[in-house]
Amino acid sequence: MLPKLVEIGGFFIPTYGVMVALAFLAGLWSTNKLAARAGLSAQKIQDLVIYCAITGLIGAKLMMFAFDWQYYVNNPAEMISLSTLRAAGVYQGGFLLALVFAVYYMRKHGLPVLKTMDCFAPGIALGHAIGRMGCFAAGCCYGDVCHRPWAVTFRNPEAKEFSNVPLNVPLHPAQLYEVFGDLAIFAILFKLHDPRKRSGGLFGLYLILYSILRFGVEFVRHHDQPPLFTSIPLVHTQWISLGTLMLGAWLLFRPAKGPISE
Repeated sequence: MLPKLVEIGGFFIPTYGVMVALAFLAGLWSTNKLAARAGLSAQKIQDLVIYCAITGLIGAKLMMFAFDWQYYVNNPAEMISLSTLRAAGVYQGGFLLALVFAVYYMRKHGLPVLKTMDCFAPGIALGHAIGRMGCFAAGCCYGDVCHRPWAVTFRNPEAKEFSNVPLNVPLHPAQLYEVFGDLAIFAILFKLHDPRKRSGGLFGLYLILYSILRFGVEFVRHHDQPPLFTSIPLVHTQWISLGTLMLGAWLLFRPAKGPISE
């Protein structure tokens, strides 16, 4: 594919980095638009988006280290290597850490937690879809061998250098499965957003839909880690998806009164 968008001599701009920047801007646009509809402070929302982006990057890297902890214990210098800095990390790790920080920030600055989370939900899906396009360009998060008509074959040696994706082998376009799925989730959530409705349901619906999407995609995605339990062939991210699915169901169908403020 195209891991380097622009290259001049020894300098290059990675396509993945550009797509991450576009993902941030797209998510900010969506969140600002819905926050204005809900009557929330634009400045507080913009600050929260920036802080969540930073904590999300940290959380994604931390979960990547946790998943491959044996490798990084034996090769500690790799934690600060160029390849590690280029790596996207694990999305769910970034999402969960950003979520924890977001709840703290919203409580501290007087933002209604669930109403604000509803404003964020469509933008998260849109930003993730654009970020996965960057993954596809770089070759990371690639799928298992595929013999379907829609299989993709990476042939660019630079993609191999960036992400260790196998070359000249037909693979499931796992990244594009998530792109299309996330775009559909964004369209559904953006259309359904209504600040007059009970808060928390839209964010809960996002968790449900994305958890189902991620759980399914993991069956055709390449994994270096073995299943968490040998008796149950599910990888770490699928177990996390089950957890976020239950959280989403609770938010969508929770009792009228609860510990989280509207």
